[in-house]
Amino acid sequence: MKRIIPLVSFLLMIIFQGFGQSSDSLMIKKISDEIFMNGTAYSNLKYLCKKVGPRLSGSAGAALAVEQTARMLREAGADTVMLQPCMVPHWVRGDKEIGKATLVDGKKIDLNIVALGNAVGTPANGITAEIVEVKNFQELEKLGTENVKGKIVFYNYRMDPRYINTFQAYGEAGVYRGAGPSRAAALGAIGVIVRTLSPVLDDHPHTGATRYEEGKPKIPAVAISTNGAVELSILISDKKVKSVYIKTNCQMLEDAPSFNVVGEIRGSEFPDEVITVGGHLDSWDLAEGAHDDGTGCVQSIEIIRALKALGIKPKRTIRAVMFINEENGLRGGTKYAEIAKQESKKFIMGLESDAGGFTPRGFGYSANEKQSATIEKWQSLFVPYGASEFKRGGGGADIGPLRNLGTALIGLNPDSQRYMDLHHAKTDVFEAVSERELNLGATVMAAMVYLVAQYGL
Repeated sequence: MKRIIPLVSFLLMIIFQGFGQSSDSLMIKKISDEIFMNGTAYSNLKYLCKKVGPRLSGSAGAALAVEQTARMLREAGADTVMLQPCMVPHWVRGDKEIGKATLVDGKKIDLNIVALGNAVGTPANGITAEIVEVKNFQELEKLGTENVKGKIVFYNYRMDPRYINTFQAYGEAGVYRGAGPSRAAALGAIGVIVRTLSPVLDDHPHTGATRYEEGKPKIPAVAISTNGAVELSILISDKKVKSVYIKTNCQMLEDAPSFNVVGEIRGSEFPDEVITVGGHLDSWDLAEGAHDDGTGCVQSIEIIRALKALGIKPKRTIRAVMFINEENGLRGGTKYAEIAKQESKKFIMGLESDAGGFTPRGFGYSANEKQSATIEKWQSLFVPYGASEFKRGGGGADIGPLRNLGTALIGLNPDSQRYMDLHHAKTDVFEAVSERELNLGATVMAAMVYLVAQYGL
């Protein structure tokens, strides 16, 4: 009899676990059906892209986006919609950039360039100088001050196509956009051209933030299209380039007031345990910011709408957050965490969608052992939705500051193959987003939020 009792208990436990899994599967299917049949993410994205447009921090577009996403959250049924004030950088591009190469035979060719975000502009008459090409920082240092001073440095670093996850290639190449200008300035360069961060050969230069190092000169910095980089490199190799001319009109203005937009469903049993789900509201100024990160914003709003439409009363509080200023300052994410620290609540999970609205493959998460084990227990529930690649390590820039509060951070990982083709370029528009892929991403995000709201971490 003593042996039978533990066996019965074990069998009952398996049965109840199976029932729980089945119950959760059914609820996730209801959420999925609601999103695919009645979802508003795609129409909200169209409005954000076509009626609001580019949303660079400090701009009129960003201010309108705050107003309109607050409206969307109210229409989604959020119990409360709040605006969290924060000051943001206000960088403006100004008139279209001009780039030209003068060849030794006197011929001039246009360079397809855009200024890097946060960069200083050139003098009013532009800059003209000889150009030196390097593939990496090692080559730059080898040239030394004597070969760099007074010149324009061209970082021709190709994103490595061997990485299957294109974010790995982006991270590796991104150092030349971020740190390249200051590294070149330290050796006396007067300007920088960076090969655009894209794996495809085309004529679309991509912008993105650069970071000036304290104590080093701030020099103009631009990105050149991948096709332009290849052409310029050949001309330099053949010793056909006499000089390069660059004129940019960008400048950094005084910080401007802005807001995070927060929509909340109050938890029915544990209201002081908070789940954060969001994307960043700001975008670069070259396009509509559809994939980066309009999709993450509207997916987060859709979670609120779907749960409300189904009459689901989450046990824990859910907050959908439109973070401001991820692109060139991270002020919104920092402010959200600062306010969270002051609240007498427990911020148990942050989920971010900032890798595009493509087909979701799974999640990456940075969490303690107990939290990770709980997340991994749910992996099989995501198999029917093709999003069962669960990997330790991940999160998102905006939710990153919550880690100091013991919050588990989760990042949605969509398929990455096409994202870098559009990222920070004028091609990141509404038409590049698939409604079905967008809704599938919202579905798996909603499923994860539901599970954490139901069981905690």
